[in-house]
Amino acid sequence: MCTKLARTPGMQATLSPMLSLATREPSLPGISSPTTDPAPTSSRAPLAHSTQSAARYIVVEGPIGVGKTTLTRALAQRLEAREVFEVFEENPFLSSFYQDRERYAFQTQSFFLLSRFRQQLELSQQELFQRRTVSDYLFAKDRIFAALTLSDTELALYDRMFDALSPRLPRPDVVVYLRADLDVLLSRIAARGRSYEADFDRGYLLSLARAYDDFFARYEDTPVVVVDSNALNLRDDSDAVQALLDAVLGHGRGRLQYTP
Repeated sequence: MCTKLARTPGMQATLSPMLSLATREPSLPGISSPTTDPAPTSSRAPLAHSTQSAARYIVVEGPIGVGKTTLTRALAQRLEAREVFEVFEENPFLSSFYQDRERYAFQTQSFFLLSRFRQQLELSQQELFQRRTVSDYLFAKDRIFAALTLSDTELALYDRMFDALSPRLPRPDVVVYLRADLDVLLSRIAARGRSYEADFDRGYLLSLARAYDDFFARYEDTPVVVVDSNALNLRDDSDAVQALLDAVLGHGRGRLQYTP
C-alpha cells in the first residue's frame, strides 16, 4: 500500500476550480439515452424487489482492468437498458497521477469525486426507474481509491466532501462485483492499450484489488453478486454472459458467490 505523506498546504485551493463540477448545469457524457424534463428524487433507498427480476438499477464494480465496462455493455444490450459509464478520461490529473501518485493523488481523487457526483445526480434527476439502467461504477467505491492514496490530512478533507455528497444519490438494486487474479488484471489492462496505463504499477494494482476485497467484505448497502472472472470471457461468450445475467436478476438479498 502506498505510504501516506503530507503534501503542500495549498491543496485546498485545488478544490476551487473542481467544485464547479458539482454546480455546473451542462450534462456529463457517459449516460446514454438521456431523458428530458427531469423529475427530482429525494430518496436514496433502493427500489423494492417485487419480483426476482425487479432490479432496475444494476451496477458493475471491480478493480482496474477487471472488465466492468465490457460486462456493463453486455448486460445493457441484453436488457435493452440505458448504459452509464464513468467518464475517467476527462480527468486532467489522471496521467500525471500514474506518473507521480504522491503529488497528484488529492487533485485526481477530488476531481473524480465531484465528476462522479454530478453524473450520478443527473442520473437520479432523470426518470431513472422507468427504464433499466446499468452502470460501470458505484459511487461509494470512490473512497477505496481515496483511502489508498491520500495522506491523513487529505483524507479528512476528502471525507467531509464525500459525506456531504453521497446521501443525495440513488442506491443500486444490485451490485455485481467482478474479481480476478493480479496477472489477469494486468493482461487485460495491457490488452486495452491506453497510453497512460503503460507500465502499470503491479504493487499499486495488488493493493487496489485487496482494498476492493476488503470494501465488499463489509459492504451491506445492497445485494451483491461476487463473480470470479478469471476464466470468464465477457466479450465473446454469450452463454456465459446470459448465465451471469440470470444470476444477477435472480438475486434479491444478501451476498451471492458466483463461479462460472
